Amino acid sequence: MASAASEGRTETATPKKREDERKKGNIFQSADVVSAFSIFAVFLAFKLALPYAYRYLSNFFIRFVAYGKTVPTLGEDFALDACREAMAAVLLVAAPVLAAAVLAATVATGAQTRFKFSREHIKFKLSNISPLQGIRRLFSLRSVMELVKSVVKTAAIGYILYVQMKGICNRCIAMMSEDVMQATVSLLGGIMDLVIRISAVFLAMAALDYLYRWWEYERNIRMTKQEVKEEYKQLEGDPEIKGRIRQQQRSMARNRMMRQVPKADVVVRNPTHFAVALKYDPRKDNAPVVLAKGQDYVALRIVEIAQQCRIPMKEDRPLARALYASTEVGREIPPEFYNALAEIMAWVYQIKKEAGSR
Repeated sequence: MASAASEGRTETATPKKREDERKKGNIFQSADVVSAFSIFAVFLAFKLALPYAYRYLSNFFIRFVAYGKTVPTLGEDFALDACREAMAAVLLVAAPVLAAAVLAATVATGAQTRFKFSREHIKFKLSNISPLQGIRRLFSLRSVMELVKSVVKTAAIGYILYVQMKGICNRCIAMMSEDVMQATVSLLGGIMDLVIRISAVFLAMAALDYLYRWWEYERNIRMTKQEVKEEYKQLEGDPEIKGRIRQQQRSMARNRMMRQVPKADVVVRNPTHFAVALKYDPRKDNAPVVLAKGQDYVALRIVEIAQQCRIPMKEDRPLARALYASTEVGREIPPEFYNALAEIMAWVYQIKKEAGSR
C-alpha cells in the first residue's frame, strides 16, 4: 500500500478535513481500548458485587432446600417455580456486571469518537466484497501490526497464566488443612490477582494500540499542498474572485463619492495629483466635512466635476496633501486644519457673496 508521503500527502489535516472525515465515518478509535476497559470494568464490578451475590445465592439455595423438606413430593409446579426464581437470581447477580460492561464500552467508544455517529460504514460498498481489496488488506501494515499484537498478547497472557496457576497449585496442599471459607478466600485471592495482571496486560496493549491507531489515522488523513489550497479557496473564496469583488466595491464607493462632489463648497487641489472636496454646514457640523478625495485620475475627475458645477477651487499643495492623508471621506477635518480652512471658507463665502450681489 502506498504511503501518504509517496502520494504527496505531506500536510497535516486541517480542522475542516477532520470534520469531513468524521462525517464519512472515518473516526479514529481503538477496539483494544474498548475491550480493555470493558474487561477491567467487568472484573471490578464482579469484585464489588461478589459479597452481595454470595449472600443472595446462599439464601436462595438454603431457602429452596428448606422448602423441599416441607413438602411430601416435589412436583412439576415446584420445579417451575424453582427455575423461574433461579433465572431471576442469576439475572439479578449478573445485572451489575453486564451494566458495567455496557457502560464501559459506551464510555470508551464515545470518548474516542466524541459520540458522533455515521451511516457510511453500514452502507453497501463493492470495495467491501472485492477480492483485490481483501488481499490488500490482508498484506497491509495494519494486518502485520494486528498479527504482532496478537502474538505478544497471547504470549504475555500465557506466561501470566502459567505463573499464577503454578502458584495456586502450590497453595492447594495448604488449602487442604484449612476450612472451606479460608480455602475459598485464598483461591479467590489468587484468581483476582490473576485477573488484575491480565487486565494490566490488556491496558498496556490497549495503550500501544491507541498510539498506533492515532499515528495511522493522522498519516491517512494527511493532505496534499493542492488540497490545502483548494480548501482555503472554498473557505476564504478564490483570490481572483475576491479581488474582482473588492475592485467592484471600490468602484461603487468611488461612484457614490463622485455623486457627492456637486454638494461641496470648495475643492482644495494640488493642482492635479490631489483633490479634496469640502462642505461646511454651521447648523450641523462643527468643522468642514470631506465629501470626496482622490489622487491622480480620481483627483482629475473631482476637479472636472467641480468645474462643471462651478464649485470654487483653491490650489494649496501642502494642505491638499495633508487633508488627503489624514482625513477619511464623510469625516470632519482634524483641529490642526481649522485655521487654514477658516481662511479658505472665508474666501468661498466672499465669492458667493459677490456672485449673489450681481
